[in-house]
Amino acid sequence: MDCIKTGSLIRRLRTELGLTQRQLAESIGVSDKAVSKWERSLGCPDISLLSPLARQLGVTPETLLQGEMQESLLVGGNMKNTSFYICPTCGNLIMATSPAQLSCCGKLLEPMAPQKAEREGKLQVQQVEDEWFITSGHPMDKENYITFVALLSGGKLQVIRQYPEWELQLRLSRREHGKLIWHSLKDGLFYQLI
Repeated sequence: MDCIKTGSLIRRLRTELGLTQRQLAESIGVSDKAVSKWERSLGCPDISLLSPLARQLGVTPETLLQGEMQESLLVGGNMKNTSFYICPTCGNLIMATSPAQLSCCGKLLEPMAPQKAEREGKLQVQQVEDEWFITSGHPMDKENYITFVALLSGGKLQVIRQYPEWELQLRLSRREHGKLIWHSLKDGLFYQLI
């Protein structure tokens, strides 16, 4: 931990939030002198204070350790570039349209790279009026099922969560063509163009 960078970041975040040193100190159970010391780079917060301090300042403990905010580049509004993060512990689905550092259940998540579905593994897609009717012969039991299906197209994202022991039959609005993405609990993330 670089005390100069971390102290400077603490000061910046505290002032952005409109907090005094005393208010920040009281919220995490230290003296205002301790906060002043950190901000003047005369010391660093104790490791046991990183999580509550980060929570108060609205950042991750890792950000405080690094002493700088990682800015994301604006990459436009194309939803086809969406990254999918799936927590291996609870199954939480998180999506981001540009690179992000995300965690769930205390674990840092990596974006899943979708694999192109082979012919036999593709979802069956039919056009029915102004909708896509999607079905699959994929097993839908508790050990192996499709957890979600998403349609990415231009500036739109449609996501439908699936559950074990439900037959996969769904309809998605057919506004335009796009990338159909789905996640198999056992086999991973797949895509096909429709």
